[in-house]
Amino acid sequence: MDKRALSDLFRIRLMELVTRSGASHSAFAEGVGIDRSALSQLLSGSSARLPRVETLLKIAERHSVSMDWLLGISHDPGLTGELRPSFEIEEGGEDYTETLLMKWHAEATGSKIRYVPARIPDLLRTPEIIAFEADSAHQSVKAQTSETAFRLDYNRQPGTDMEVCMPQETLQGFAQGRGMWSGLKREVRAEQLQYMASLINELYPSFRLFLFDEKERFSVPYTIFGSQRAAIFVGGMYLVLNNADSIRKMQRHFDQLIRFTRIHAHQTADYVRTLKVS
Repeated sequence: MDKRALSDLFRIRLMELVTRSGASHSAFAEGVGIDRSALSQLLSGSSARLPRVETLLKIAERHSVSMDWLLGISHDPGLTGELRPSFEIEEGGEDYTETLLMKWHAEATGSKIRYVPARIPDLLRTPEIIAFEADSAHQSVKAQTSETAFRLDYNRQPGTDMEVCMPQETLQGFAQGRGMWSGLKREVRAEQLQYMASLINELYPSFRLFLFDEKERFSVPYTIFGSQRAAIFVGGMYLVLNNADSIRKMQRHFDQLIRFTRIHAHQTADYVRTLKVS
């Protein structure tokens, strides 16, 4: 399902909620914390962009429907949704990945999110890095840009709590233009590091980036969404763990990465600025 189709389905279900509520557009909008013009825009279908995470969450909570139903992932409107198996494989796809991430982040609102990125954390990327990565992987630059904007917007919301842990060697290799970064211009890499350092400063302490030594620890990329689920990224799809015991084991794995941190969160921005770009 492409992004326009997802947006159209969301609009239809939003219309259903407005009609079911019996409230005026102004009263419905006030109830979910947006103004009437924003609601009118969502109902008009003039844009394929979905509303912010907190707006989706308020709509779902206020009108007793599941996020899955509101986003078109489930046909069950109930708050409990469909019973989830302990383990699933979700195929990403460009637009569907953004919808999945939006849903998972919304469900984890108020909980700590733990994140081990595959490369540079998505929300810290410059447009040039997004384009370079997307072109290398034959992905849509527009879709990747949208995903980065969503993640950054989420982390700028009050009350978010995210810990990120990654090997410091990843950043060293980027600064030196090694591996997949070979051929990327020196000035582009330098700009990325400065942008990254500035964002880390801006978002700290609700966003905390820790760096460990990959000679001491190893990790695949994954994200733990509070106590809801753990999603292991397998390149184009996610191995999703819903079982509470499995999620706790993933949390313990992340805690071990933190214990082996060489650069702590309050030091990371300064460390990034000192990396020599060659």
